[in-house]
Amino acid sequence: MFNKLKQFKDLRSQAKTLQSALSEESVEVEKHGVKIIMNGNQEITSVNVSPDLMNPNKKQDIENAIKDANNSAIEKTKRVMAQKMQSMGGLDQFGLGSK
Repeated sequence: MFNKLKQFKDLRSQAKTLQSALSEESVEVEKHGVKIIMNGNQEITSVNVSPDLMNPNKKQDIENAIKDANNSAIEKTKRVMAQKMQSMGGLDQFGLGSK
C-alpha cells in the first residue's frame, strides 16, 4: 500500500513539473488569415485577424477561421504535451498524449 502511495505522489510531482514546463511552451498557428498563439496549457495568449477578413460580409469566414486556427493550435499543443511526457520518462501511461 505504501508503494502505491509513493507511486501516486511521484506521479503527482511529475504532473506538476509537466504543467510548469508546458506553461513555458507556446505554439503559433495561422489559418485562413487568423493567427493564434497558445501556450502549452492550451490558453490563447494572442489572436491576430488579417485586415482582409474585417469586412462585415465575411462574418462567417471570420468565425470559421478562428475556429479552425483554435482547433489547430490545440492539436499542436497536444503534440508538444506528448513529447514532454515522453521526455519525462513515459508519463503517457494513461494515454494523455495519444491521438
